[in-house]
Amino acid sequence: EAQLVESGGGSVQPGGSLRLSCAASGFTFVVYPMSWVRQAPGKGLEWVSTIDDDGTRPEYTASVKGRFIISRDNAKNMVYLELNSLKIEDTAMYYCARGDFRYMAADYFNQWRGPGTQVTVSS
Repeated sequence: EAQLVESGGGSVQPGGSLRLSCAASGFTFVVYPMSWVRQAPGKGLEWVSTIDDDGTRPEYTASVKGRFIISRDNAKNMVYLELNSLKIEDTAMYYCARGDFRYMAADYFNQWRGPGTQVTVSS
């Protein structure tokens, strides 16, 4: 059974850092780009970052560029998101998803995402 499971969320002060992890299983991880998507309280889904299948072309939404770093380890079927210089507005549930979220239908996202990990940034 295909599965994605996020971990690493938590509560931090502004300016702090976290490292999110996503463990993938049940599908051929190495052939898919992987995305991180977030949803703040009361708001819609927001694309955060995507990394291509071999990890050479990370892309970021403008609000996190220069602060977040996406990476992957194809040997371990893992994708990571390093969150630095966190801001209050980064508070959200963070999901990893199989594929490039920017081109993803809603039902595909719901099928190919994990349960999420909560990131809360507050002083």
